[in-house]
Amino acid sequence: MGVLDGVKVIEVAGIGPGPFAAMMLADMGADVLRIDRPAGGRGLSLGNASKDVLARGRRSVALDLKSSEGLEVLLELVEGADVLLEGYRPGVAERLGFGPDVCHGRNERLVYGRMTGWGQDGPNAARAGHDLTYLSTAGVVAHIEGPDGAPGIPINLVGDFGGGGMLLVVGVLGALVERAASGRGQVVDAAIVDGAALQMAMVYGMRAGGMWPNPRGGNILDGGAPFYEHYRCRDGGWVAVGALEPQFYAELMAGLGLEGEDIATHQWDMARWPEFRARLAEVFATRTRDEWAADLEPTDAVVAAVLDMDEAAEHPHNKARGLHIDAFGVRQPAPAPRFSRTPSATPTPPASPGEHSAEALAGWGLDPDRIARLREAGVVHQAEA
Repeated sequence: MGVLDGVKVIEVAGIGPGPFAAMMLADMGADVLRIDRPAGGRGLSLGNASKDVLARGRRSVALDLKSSEGLEVLLELVEGADVLLEGYRPGVAERLGFGPDVCHGRNERLVYGRMTGWGQDGPNAARAGHDLTYLSTAGVVAHIEGPDGAPGIPINLVGDFGGGGMLLVVGVLGALVERAASGRGQVVDAAIVDGAALQMAMVYGMRAGGMWPNPRGGNILDGGAPFYEHYRCRDGGWVAVGALEPQFYAELMAGLGLEGEDIATHQWDMARWPEFRARLAEVFATRTRDEWAADLEPTDAVVAAVLDMDEAAEHPHNKARGLHIDAFGVRQPAPAPRFSRTPSATPTPPASPGEHSAEALAGWGLDPDRIARLREAGVVHQAEA
């Protein structure tokens, strides 16, 4: 079930942003068929494959794409697919024989989604890279404060998933909408460097408008403002403060008992921000994290306890919203977004490579006798039950 019920997606197995995009499409109800390597490797090891949340919700076919028979099987699947996702470096899919031109020759309605770090062209296109190097080149990490003034490392959320996988999903959905009018598919070039830069749109506007005048760590949203910062509490826990608007700042001052001090009436005196940050740090250090949270979270002071993953799953708001689910023995984020009429698909466990080869290929229209011959020839691999 889901808003993408009936949409058939081929995912050529990869790592990081590609599987994230495939997971989101599966969460929304698409029939996602992952093409795994016969050896089962998917690149970067993420530990226990049976707990790999990014791999939830789809079936696996293990196919030798380096053989002519394996390539032909993939192209036959393409004939009945709506979307193909691949995350190779530019030119690799073409060399393997299933680039966009070949696939569109078999199915002109196919949306061909390409997930790379640098994009399909440009001087860096063929070079190796990872999330942090893409973010650096895109002009992102230079504006994120890290320890001792160094550039920060925002896990791999901003690049791989926000700038990469999410961009690919948006591109694929846009191409499917356009196809409804034109009847033709197209190539979606989703590059992490593109998506990372795109997420900086607001900051570019703020800088142009004079609202981002200082180096890293000295501006309103990068740790420069004392009212948009983390503070350590008496027990070593932390709270996040985001009291940007004047009315929220006034609530913060009231909640901290600072209404009569200069800090309460000089919110935007940037020259005094270091002084005000020190004052807030002094106040927050007098009580525990949970004491501050109990008093301030219910108000409009815009303060929240900084929670780890386990704590977040137990927070009353998150529990009421159903932000987390327990599936195949793993606590994990629930499918999102939510739709008013159509529920998301129920996540199924990650499939081992080739777990569904025979049934999935038959379900996509291949003759069972032919599948058996391909298995005997080693072109299609079926995992042991």
